[in-house]
Amino acid sequence: MTDINSRVMKLINPDTVPYLSYNSLSEIKFIKHGFSTRLGGVSEGVFSSMNLAFNRGDNPDNVVENYRRICSSIGVDFESLTASSQDHHTFVRRVGKSERGIGITRPKDMQSVDALVTNEKNVTLVTYYADCTPLFFVDPVKKAIALAHAGWRGTVGRIGEKVVRKMNEEFSTDPGDLICCIGPAISKCCYEVDKGCADEFYALRDLDTSKFIFPKENNKYMLDLLETNRQILLNAGVRDENITVSDLCTRCNNELLWSHRVLGVDRGALCAFLSIAE
Repeated sequence: MTDINSRVMKLINPDTVPYLSYNSLSEIKFIKHGFSTRLGGVSEGVFSSMNLAFNRGDNPDNVVENYRRICSSIGVDFESLTASSQDHHTFVRRVGKSERGIGITRPKDMQSVDALVTNEKNVTLVTYYADCTPLFFVDPVKKAIALAHAGWRGTVGRIGEKVVRKMNEEFSTDPGDLICCIGPAISKCCYEVDKGCADEFYALRDLDTSKFIFPKENNKYMLDLLETNRQILLNAGVRDENITVSDLCTRCNNELLWSHRVLGVDRGALCAFLSIAE
């Protein structure tokens, strides 16, 4: 695979250890970022080959080697990694150099952390995915960054808004300065939910639900998590022109990206990486 069909992302190092890069974030010189793929690692069997999850049954030595490879490809320091502890909630944690290694080379010290923020150099934020929605945040004025994991529960809980608020509290971030990217994730073409889940999204009454909930027959609905998160960020004060939405569906591109809807529990995990480099 040498290319992807995307208007907003590029596949970097496609013949060695590939990762996805946002065009808009690549223009920001003080950060490094990337989103991993299924390719370029050393894991075997159902985890082949770039699995970045320690909790799915893979050989942990292979997972560590995968991290070393993807870090080298993106250009971030393996020792700088600081991982989330996700459980589909909305807690946002500030981290710094003292948290480096947590979740990778050191045990997790907190549960229920679905978003990370920092303004410290050489602290690489790491969050996990296999259809859920990654949210990238960069404040180019205050030089602060954040990553958030937005599954459907986190999206309904407005984790994106909570990250914006946390960055304002911690770093005096002006929401209007933020550069944000949404995805890759399972998209409206593939994300079918039941009425109970759809009703949670209908309850977001300040948003235009007609743009992200699409009724079908038999009490089923197609849901657009990316559009929902976009509207939440807009309501939080992020400018429309500063938001990029991925056009890569994880389910449609499941040979490149891990998809829970395709593979179920026998699979690896993708990661988003974001770091202040200078």
